[in-house]
Amino acid sequence: MRITNNMILHNTTKNINGNKVNVDALNNQMTSQKKIQRPSENPVIAIRALRLRSTLSEIDQYYENNIPDAESWLDITDKTILNIISVIQDVRTQCTAGANDPLTAEDRNTILTQLEKLSTQIYSEGNAEYAGRTIFTGYRTNQTLTFMEDDSEIAYDIEQKFSFSDLQEHRYYSDEVTVPNTSADVLNTAAISNPKEGTFERIRLDYGKIDYLVASDGTEIDGTTNTNGSIDYTDAAGNVLGSVNVTVYDTLEDWAAAGTNNAYEIDETGGPGAVFIRETGELVLGKDAASDIKDNKASLALNYSKTGFDKGEVRPEFYFNCTNKTVAGQPIEYIKFDADGNEIYQDINYVVATGGQTLTVNTHASKVLDASLGRDVDEMIEAVRFAIDANDKVAKLEEMQKMEQYSDDYSQAALESWLKAAKKERDYADDNMQKLYNSYIGNCDKYLEMANLAHTDVGAKGVSLALTKNRMENQQTTVETLKSTNEDRELSDIIIDYTSAYTAYEASLQAAAKVNQNTLLNFI
Repeated sequence: MRITNNMILHNTTKNINGNKVNVDALNNQMTSQKKIQRPSENPVIAIRALRLRSTLSEIDQYYENNIPDAESWLDITDKTILNIISVIQDVRTQCTAGANDPLTAEDRNTILTQLEKLSTQIYSEGNAEYAGRTIFTGYRTNQTLTFMEDDSEIAYDIEQKFSFSDLQEHRYYSDEVTVPNTSADVLNTAAISNPKEGTFERIRLDYGKIDYLVASDGTEIDGTTNTNGSIDYTDAAGNVLGSVNVTVYDTLEDWAAAGTNNAYEIDETGGPGAVFIRETGELVLGKDAASDIKDNKASLALNYSKTGFDKGEVRPEFYFNCTNKTVAGQPIEYIKFDADGNEIYQDINYVVATGGQTLTVNTHASKVLDASLGRDVDEMIEAVRFAIDANDKVAKLEEMQKMEQYSDDYSQAALESWLKAAKKERDYADDNMQKLYNSYIGNCDKYLEMANLAHTDVGAKGVSLALTKNRMENQQTTVETLKSTNEDRELSDIIIDYTSAYTAYEASLQAAAKVNQNTLLNFI
């Protein structure tokens, strides 16, 4: 085969250019430490790199964003529940103190002061938020659990369901003593009250100051235009077992005034009876009604309307099926329980790992705080105030006995009668406080159990999230290693290859310089 000079020049140029390409490619690798600069250089590496980068981006999103966000949410929830537990424990401590006998005036005042402070704190913890989102309110993270201010305009229709186990014994007192202020008042012994006690089974709503109660036939019993109605009670399957005849009164005083000698009475001549007190939100059952409901292990639903809520009261939508009817013609319905009575949860789920693994980060208020806790504390406050007032009346009358203006026999005899009535009221008040506080120790234990279960649930979620985080960290490391192996080159290897390529390039240049040194003229 004949080789011409042009052929030699062409091949030389081609080889030099090839070596320059190798040097350039290795120079780019040395600068970027990547195996390829364009997908066309190695499609296999390029496709694998895309897949690994996509996987790593997904893992980074979980590990660096979703998981830390979920951790923060759970951490806030955990600390808030611990605060709630602490508040309930403080309430229980006051229950224990109030159940002791005897108590000094200082003891009662201390209990009152502590309970008044705790009453404002009970549900305020439920308004805790994370990054501007309230943590106990389900999907409605822009709403607080409680009313932040007094609202006299807002109105709800609320449904509460109760069973026979919700019946509780409660004591009611009437004919409280009024301490006389003048000598004439002291001598007017006809004005001396005869304190009375009535003990009944009751069902207490989670709100007071009710507009009206709805009877089973849909009529409104408001205590004024309509004072009577009946409410059905049912078995577990919803079958009606009987009904309770209900009389509605505005206040306990109105109920007492309707009885004989200002005593609390429930008329059951026409069948099981009850009275409903709008101010306190209590359905007080007669003996026949309470006995029938207990014997049949029955349930009953109380539907009622309430306008106006106080600061610190829980919003009904987070605990009950209800309808906000504040704006006429634009009702807003909230469903908390389905037709079978099962609670509907609004779970906020975070995707925390590949494969769509999710974690529910939120906890519902109804799983942490019972709506009855605040009502219990209010009743404890009223009970200790009743005891303080009753003891103050006795102390004041005893002081009056020592005064010069009441030293005559008539005044002393009259004051003795006043004192007898006052001591009766005091004994009732002290006994009521002791028994009420003793019974509410058990209530606090239930509230603590509820909060502790919620705390345990949050802790379990935290453990699960920690395991997931560890797994995602390992996956992140593994994928980063695979990605580096696929895309990157060690600088030392590149330097070795670059040195070899550059040496070859220089050699090709030196060889090319000698190719055409001899021409045909050298042979003439």
